[in-house]
Amino acid sequence: MTELLEKAIARLKTLPPSEQDAIATIILEELEDEIRWDATFAGSQDILAQLAAEAMAEYRAGKTQELDPETL
Repeated sequence: MTELLEKAIARLKTLPPSEQDAIATIILEELEDEIRWDATFAGSQDILAQLAAEAMAEYRAGKTQELDPETL
């Protein structure tokens, strides 16, 4: 465990149980979101590669135009 995490946990221990539970819930939800994101991203590599190949083919065929931020 890192020193910063140990410091955070030490401070959390001083809070009332309801606040400890609220923060624990936030941390656990964040960790689950990270797991889901990693799984989703890992599962999308083939699709992303296909989209990139299509974009490059359109670029090489002259079917694209430079983006002008002023016209957005």
